[in-house]
Amino acid sequence: MAEDGRACYVYGVVTDDRADEAVKGLPAVGDPEAPVTLVRHGGQAAVVSEVPIDKPLGTPDDLRTHARVLDTLAAQSAPVLPFRFGTVVHDTTAVTDELLAEGHDDFARGLDRLRGRAQFTVRARYEQDAVLREVVLEQPEAARLREELRGLPEEAGYDQRIQLGRLVMDSIAAKRSVDALELGRRLGPYALASVSEEPASAEGLVNASFLVEDARRQAFEEAAEELAEHWHGRVRMRLLGPLAPYDFVADALREGKEGDE
Repeated sequence: MAEDGRACYVYGVVTDDRADEAVKGLPAVGDPEAPVTLVRHGGQAAVVSEVPIDKPLGTPDDLRTHARVLDTLAAQSAPVLPFRFGTVVHDTTAVTDELLAEGHDDFARGLDRLRGRAQFTVRARYEQDAVLREVVLEQPEAARLREELRGLPEEAGYDQRIQLGRLVMDSIAAKRSVDALELGRRLGPYALASVSEEPASAEGLVNASFLVEDARRQAFEEAAEELAEHWHGRVRMRLLGPLAPYDFVADALREGKEGDE
């Protein structure tokens, strides 16, 4: 039970096995000195730590710590249902009675569907100079406008600069669509599911997450390495994982309910 002035922070839910060693020594959200522990009930366990109630959460360190706890469990091949960052309840009694007891059946279905699976996330972005060279080579109009603007002062050629900017943006958008499909074509066969989103930056290609079975993890990583080599000098790829299945929890819980109907 949490002490006065402290509450119980909940990272997620795991099966009640093999998790004790994984969380030992991990820093906790809001208080690096607080131990990360398990609250058990009905064959499941909530991963928790005490957190001061007078300290607001949400710093970059808090977010990284939340992810580190969950990703450490995922790296140990322990099925884990990650909770949203900032999930806080009054004490461990509330964890048992309000979370684990009431959500037991849903958690069991979700954990079963995520057993032996982890998330891998690919963040890909263009090498700006390389992709601009491609646009100039492939688009004669871009090359013409660029030549017209060469040597002009910043305040001159306003219309040409606008036209060139739009042409470059449209060309990169077309490339982004083709390259995102290529990434999915190469990595998708090694995954059970995937989700993707366009990154916010102009140089971004795609952020894509894949749900990968442990048995196919090596093949997936090799395929990602091959694609990175294929795009070397043109696209910078970063592979993150194994991670907790953040992007696939909702589907796992929903599929479980549908399967019982």
